[in-house]
This record gives sequence, C-alpha cells and structure tokens, in this order.
Amino acid sequence: MNDSARTGQTEDPFKPYQGRFPSYRRLPEKGRDRDDLLRELGVMAKEENARWRGGQVSGTFYHAGEEHLAFLNRVFSLFSQVNVLQVDLCPSMSKFESEIVAMTAGMLHAEAVKDVNPGDEVCGSVTFGGSESIMMAMKVYRDRARVEKGITAPEILLPHTAHPAFDKAGEYFGIRMTHVPVSTADFRVDPAEIEARLNPNVVALVGSAGNYPYGLIDPLEELSAIALEHGLGLHVDGCLGGFILPWVEKLGYRVSPFDFRLPGLTSMSADTHKYGFGLKGTSVVLYRNRNLRRYQYFNVPDWPGGIYASPSMTGSRSGGLTAATWAAMVYLGEEGYLRIAAAIMKVADRIREGVKSIPQLQIVGEPTFLVSFRSDEVDIYHVNDFLAERGWRLNCLQLPPALHFCVTVPQTLVPGVADRLVADLRAAVTYAQSARGTPARSSALYGLAGTAVGNAAVRDILYGAFDHLLGV
Repeated sequence: MNDSARTGQTEDPFKPYQGRFPSYRRLPEKGRDRDDLLRELGVMAKEENARWRGGQVSGTFYHAGEEHLAFLNRVFSLFSQVNVLQVDLCPSMSKFESEIVAMTAGMLHAEAVKDVNPGDEVCGSVTFGGSESIMMAMKVYRDRARVEKGITAPEILLPHTAHPAFDKAGEYFGIRMTHVPVSTADFRVDPAEIEARLNPNVVALVGSAGNYPYGLIDPLEELSAIALEHGLGLHVDGCLGGFILPWVEKLGYRVSPFDFRLPGLTSMSADTHKYGFGLKGTSVVLYRNRNLRRYQYFNVPDWPGGIYASPSMTGSRSGGLTAATWAAMVYLGEEGYLRIAAAIMKVADRIREGVKSIPQLQIVGEPTFLVSFRSDEVDIYHVNDFLAERGWRLNCLQLPPALHFCVTVPQTLVPGVADRLVADLRAAVTYAQSARGTPARSSALYGLAGTAVGNAAVRDILYGAFDHLLGV
C-alpha cells in the first residue's frame, strides 16, 4: 500500500471499506494494476449485491432479472463514451430519446388529449431521473405564468405526501410550494383543501400516482376538474407508478385514472429507471403540448463558444444510459411489462393479505404494488428494529409512523419471500409488544422530525452526515 493510502479499522457502517482497502486523499503517484482494481471492486460489488438479491429490501433495486441486467450492461458499453448532446456525431441518440418519449406517452394514453383539443400532441424529454423530471415541470409552470399571465410570485399546491423534489424545485426556482394536508381517512389529498387554498398566484396543482410513502393515487379526477375550471396546470408525479400502474390496470386491478385520459392533466413524470427497468439515471417528463415543453428549454444565443442550448437542466448526458433505456423498453415490450407486473402483484397481494391478518397492524389506503402499514397498538419502529435484525430493509415513514414494503422483481425471484416477511412481521409485533415503553433504535430521527424544533436539529444531523460521507 502506498503512502497516499490510509489504513486502520473502523466501526463506521457507512464506510465499511476503510481499513480493508486503500483510501485516497490525492491521486496516486503511480496508477494501480487493472486486475488488482477489478478484484477490489468485485469484492465491494459482491458484498453489496448480496444485501438485496435475497428479496428482503423494499424498492431501491429495480431490474428485470440478472440476464436483463447483463443485457443492459452490454448495451451501455456500446455507447459508454457517447454524449447525448452531440447528435451530429451520434444521431442514434435522437432516435433513442424521441422513441423513449413516444413509447412512454403511448403507454400513458397520449391519444386521449386529442379528444379535448385536436391540436394537442403529447411530447416530452428524457431526464437524468425523477427529480429532474419534476423540477423541469415546475420550471415550466413558473415561466409560463410569468410570460402568459404576468405572475411574478408563483405558487404551486401539492399534497403533503408529494415527493421532496417538488420542494427542491421550489427552493431552486423561487416558487412557493404550499403543502396541503391529506385525508386521515384514506391518506390522499383532499380536493376541498386544494380549492380552499386557491389564489391569484397559484399556477399549478400536483398529484401523485402513486405517492412514495403509501403508493396511493391521489383523487386526480377531482384535481383535473379544478385545474380545468381555474386554468391551472396539473402535474401528475408518476415517477414511482408510471411504468407499473398501466399494467396493473390491464391485469384487472382497480386503478383510478392517472394519466392523459384526465382532461386537466398538463404534465406527467415517469421513471424509466424504476419499473421501466432501465439502468439508474433516466426518467421521462411529458407535456400535453409543445407550447408547454418550450418553457423547459434553455439557450444562450451570444456565447463566444457558440450558440448554446439544452432541452433540460443537464448539459452533457450519458449515451450509454439512453441506449440502455431504449433497449430495455423495446426488449420487454408490452408483453414483458405485463408479465413482470403480474409476478410483482402476486407477491404484493400475498404481503397485503398477510398484513391484514395481523390484528395489530393496519393497511394504509388501498395499495397495489407498494404495501404500507401502521399500528395503533405497538410502536411500529420496534417492529422495524426486529425486522432489521432478520435482514429486512423496509422504509420507515413518519407523520404518522408507518412502514412500507415496495415490491420489485427481486421479490418475484425468491420463492416464499412474501410468506417469510409475513411470518417475521408476526414475530416483530410480538417483540414490539414486549418492548413497549423502551425507545426504538429506528425511531429517534423520525420523532425529532415531527416537531418544529426537531426539524432544525434533523437538518444539522443530516448535513453533518453529508459532510461525513463526502470526507475520506
């Protein structure tokens, strides 16, 4: 080991490789051997992959099996050096991205917009992920309101359950994001609460399909009607559900309208890197017409380096990711997506029914591929503590405390994983009953975040964690 490496054992769970492998504060004077590096990286990958391949991790890893992943990696390697911006050198990028957008739009009933306005045609762009898709749509509504309505202090109304990327957009772009409470009966946003907050500065409404905490679809038909009546934009965040809800609906499950069949829906996001089963780093944002999409574009016509323009927030983008996303969609086709959705729903149904059979737990809303549950009788974070000891990684929720398990392909590949989860849940409830009155290990952060004073404390903790993770 050269003198630029740092050794020494650590108990830090977020940096388990310190002391096992070299760490670098500066470039090594002499580059390392390729095979040595590949062996080192192989150890890291093997250890980390083992944590999710057993099907015990909620969401997080969205892929359509090992063979599919290997296929995407081969496709990526063919275009790994390509920059999507350089369409004159690599016209394949224009083909891939335009077809990704068109296929996504078709899946989400783009043809329905012509029933409302024959001049409309759904269009969009590929982004680096759900956050950029959301942020681009929010920029569109800000800029359109300024140009077409003279609104200089824009406000957007969104459910309290909407993804934090909306708040990020508000902070970055100077948009007031007003959170609207969700109903305690079904944990979806209340349209009456939306209407009560309308004012001349409101430029758009937001709904989810489904929302991250509970996987639920907001009452989008009602939001669509409000948007139409008041001439507002309506963005539906389908980053999580956009590529699975269409197939769940085709399988015969009850799914309320969530796409361009809604006459007031003006934009929608859907992540190709989730249930689209592309590689991480791509999403799609769609608009009802080209006039809306124009507000997303950016250009500097008089830069000395030449006329600069980009369709979205990013400049250079990976052609490998774009190619792999296109290949995933074309390879799977409708038949493949439907087959995978059926397998996912089989597991999700078993988990949902198992949770319902445990009297101390209550299902949140009417779930599909994501099952969320809470408890009025035990500390749900004690339940999570027990499950974590058994190797499960569920997602902890707050306000109110709850857990969710998002079913992806890995759960469909491991026989009996749903039954094991339900059995461990029963045991976890028993543990939680015995632990009543003691603090749960996974509850402190969420408990603090539920108070005004705690929010500042949590911010300092999280920012300190970022500082730690970004340090060698």
